[in-house]
Amino acid sequence: MREAAAAMPAFSAGDRVRVRDETPRHHHRTPQYVKARRGRVVEFIGAYLNSETRAHGGDGLPRVPMYRVEFDMTELWSEYTASATDKVWIDLYEHWIEHDRGTGD
Repeated sequence: MREAAAAMPAFSAGDRVRVRDETPRHHHRTPQYVKARRGRVVEFIGAYLNSETRAHGGDGLPRVPMYRVEFDMTELWSEYTASATDKVWIDLYEHWIEHDRGTGD
């Protein structure tokens, strides 16, 4: 069986993004603590089978672009008091992120 081709990546390294604030009733791998938070794309890491559809018996196709996104610790936890330069990197499917237009919360 031939795999469906993945879409071209919509984001590039350095792009400011915001994670969608959704809580689907199905399996997903986006941590709650990054939802509605702002970060920066570090890199495009490839296109992968969609685990959100595979968890329900699907084939995971088409492959979905995935990105490594960097978050400031203070963006995730307002009470964070260690180094202001500490970061967290999270790998996220493209459909979980959107361009951050800087419109505020």
